[in-house]
Amino acid sequence: MTAVTSEEDLKALAHKASEELADATALEALEWTVGTFGDDFIVASNMQDAVLIDLATRVKSDVDVLFLETGYHFAETIGTRDAVATVYPDVRIVNAQAEQSVAEQDAEYGPKLHERDPNQCCFLRKVVPLRKTLSNYSAWVTGVRRVDAPTRANTPIVTWDDRNGLVKVNPIAPWTDEEFRAYIEEHGILENPLVSEGYLSIGCAPCTAKVAPGADPRSGRWAGKSKTECGLHG
Repeated sequence: MTAVTSEEDLKALAHKASEELADATALEALEWTVGTFGDDFIVASNMQDAVLIDLATRVKSDVDVLFLETGYHFAETIGTRDAVATVYPDVRIVNAQAEQSVAEQDAEYGPKLHERDPNQCCFLRKVVPLRKTLSNYSAWVTGVRRVDAPTRANTPIVTWDDRNGLVKVNPIAPWTDEEFRAYIEEHGILENPLVSEGYLSIGCAPCTAKVAPGADPRSGRWAGKSKTECGLHG
């Protein structure tokens, strides 16, 4: 395991790995992550499915899993999170919460901030808790894929996350939708029941809608607004 003590060392490590792991498989990327960081990384999940968690636990059973507990999730999403804890008993779920409860936020900013200023709501309930949690680690692993959206088309497998100040690993970045579905079916992976109902990109309940047949999966997020990202990945 590499001993990394400074941000500059981490940056150099990320840039080198970006080249060396450009064509790595998901498991190879995760093996590098575990071999490099040991316990000093966290796997992010929005609990739409457990694909990334399943992959990570094949390399290290007791990974930390980051879940942004925004206070606005569907009951099915919370149920999926709890099911993950049961199916993968060695995993430690890290529930990252905003500094204010939804009621406290409503009192300060007015109710339904997500309707009036979704960027500010995402910043308070997602971006800030994420940064606070990630500050405890040297790397994080995400399920971002290039096919998710045009804004993610050039996602590398390993990169330096300048926004959050740590190494970012995207093991399944190259996966197509077909490869993703095949992994779920082949391994019987937990999946949020909302997916089968047409919710193909699941976030907070007030800002998530069903996706029309054949439409971009991300079109169900902040429907009717110009917003396309919550600020976690760009």
